[in-house]
Amino acid sequence: MAEVAVHPSAVVEPGAVLGDGVEIGPFCHVGAQVRLDDGVVLKSHVVVTGDTRIGAETTVFPFACIGEAPQDLKYRGEPTVLRIGARNRIREYVTINPGTEGGGGRTIVGDDGLFMAGSHIAHDCRIGNNVILVNNVAIAGHCVIDDEVIVGGLSGVHQFVRIGRGAMIGAVTMVTADVLPYALVQGPRGQVDGLNLVGLKRRGAGRAELAALRQLMSALSGGSLRETARARAAGEVSPMEREVLDFILAPTERSFLAPQA
Repeated sequence: MAEVAVHPSAVVEPGAVLGDGVEIGPFCHVGAQVRLDDGVVLKSHVVVTGDTRIGAETTVFPFACIGEAPQDLKYRGEPTVLRIGARNRIREYVTINPGTEGGGGRTIVGDDGLFMAGSHIAHDCRIGNNVILVNNVAIAGHCVIDDEVIVGGLSGVHQFVRIGRGAMIGAVTMVTADVLPYALVQGPRGQVDGLNLVGLKRRGAGRAELAALRQLMSALSGGSLRETARARAAGEVSPMEREVLDFILAPTERSFLAPQA
């Protein structure tokens, strides 16, 4: 069992649970309801508060604020939670808020994410595994960001938007509608600009899979997106095509960023 190391200037409130090998650096503040799993490191000047759990081997860098009250005027102090997975890197000045009663009461962050300096995850979001938010990205409330998504620096994601697995959002992009899995979106008001080919190749997608996805995107660029998706879903499709079609046909609060003809 590795010893817990708490700097003398840090404040750890009674009730906080610290796993084996936790390191809490200078001038950190850990609240009474917080649980830090094995190997979590708070570098310095980090605030972790509320009903928050941070998964094993996650590192939080200076001046991050994790678990503080949501930035929602409807929030009245009701008990809600924040759950962060393992092996995340949460860089300087990152803010991650817990849920609200109106949004289900839970903000969930997966494993192996990289949340760069100044990025923000708002209340009631669900963030998948291996997600990268580049510097100063703002994710509004109630968003769903699936696995392996990359959001470029200075980008914003509107509340209730879903971003499908493997999509990539270019820098300085405002995303106001759902983004299909594996899509590449960029522009001041984001538009689909093809497939995230780099990400797909990293995942091992072969030529046949890429050709099928290109054909699907072309088919989706004309007419009703949902009607086209229903028709395609009735036939034989590849696993990645099926993922895109299921994403389109799932319930959503937003419209879609459709592929361009």
